[in-house]
Amino acid sequence: MVSDAIVASAVAILVTASLPFYLYGAWYILNQETVTWDVLVHHLKYIAVGLTLTTVPVVTWMAPRFLNQVGGLTALHVFLGLQAYAMLVLALTGIVRIFQVKHRHDLYEDPETDVDIDELHENMGAWRARLRMGVAGYVVFWLLAWIVGVARYLNEYVLYG
Repeated sequence: MVSDAIVASAVAILVTASLPFYLYGAWYILNQETVTWDVLVHHLKYIAVGLTLTTVPVVTWMAPRFLNQVGGLTALHVFLGLQAYAMLVLALTGIVRIFQVKHRHDLYEDPETDVDIDELHENMGAWRARLRMGVAGYVVFWLLAWIVGVARYLNEYVLYG
């Protein structure tokens, strides 16, 4: 049987490894003048890797152990992590609608640079705001959860383990 310390170390490495994928995915799409289908797919490949590196350890190792580790740092870690995922859901409610409208107007395959995206639908501004708030909130809460997770790891497996 593999010890908890080894699994915790692997989980810490996987979750930490997701950050560069998030950062590159964000940097890539923010530096594109026009978001074509190829740009969107390239961006989503990196974001999906980041989400996988974070979510798989959460679902397979962290969540099942939660009730056995209830305490102050654990509760804070879980709270911040859940807030991150809630913000991700908020972002998805915006991006799905934006995607639908841009797809309907064929702006992924045939982007028109003179089209103002806010003119495509009356709610586009609200959907874009949801996307921005959701992404920014996810990053902030993910970072806070990561910091607390590192503190828990150090406390349980390095300092007092």
